[in-house]
Amino acid sequence: MGKKKNPAEKITITRETRESEIRVVLDREARGDIKGGIQTPLHFFNHMMETLAWRSCMNLKVSAKLSDYKLTHVLCEDTGIAVGEAFSEILEKIYAEGVNGAGTGAACIDEALARCMVSFEGRAQIHLMAEAAQSVEHVEDMQTADLVGFLEGFAQGSKATVHIDLLKGSNPHHVWESIFRALGEALRTAFAPCPWRAGTTPGVKGQVKLKKV
Repeated sequence: MGKKKNPAEKITITRETRESEIRVVLDREARGDIKGGIQTPLHFFNHMMETLAWRSCMNLKVSAKLSDYKLTHVLCEDTGIAVGEAFSEILEKIYAEGVNGAGTGAACIDEALARCMVSFEGRAQIHLMAEAAQSVEHVEDMQTADLVGFLEGFAQGSKATVHIDLLKGSNPHHVWESIFRALGEALRTAFAPCPWRAGTTPGVKGQVKLKKV
């Protein structure tokens, strides 16, 4: 008999608006066909999603449909929100097991080097210091502003604090890939087991519980 799946190991997010329909599936099971499961109209974006999945050691599937207006900014930002929500939901379901909940990562590709820190404490914000990456208008078939839009959406959807610093680099492909590699490494660390923190978040105040009257 095969291994019985834990419901916490797979999250499916479908985000629909008048402009787009984004479907994200995320799981922590044995590695599957990551590349084949990522289908958006932007080739470099697909490459970055595959990079994020590979470095975070997560299976990530992404499909995207746009309305009559083929707006790449909408595609990237909405995908970022949905991917962030998927990571957040898995994390909330496995807090009881004990995980770090926060992580750091550094990654390089050739001349480019980036560093990332992420903390899941319900405080959605991103601080991106990557002038060399943002100063170039296009990378492959994408606008760099749309890559920024994804990162902003990810922070919003995951309700995480994200700090990213591009330390060096000149090739636009390399600098952006180093950024996504570093984010993936930070997420891998955040999801690593930490029994000492079982049942709580990385912040000492723990999970915030809201009561509706």
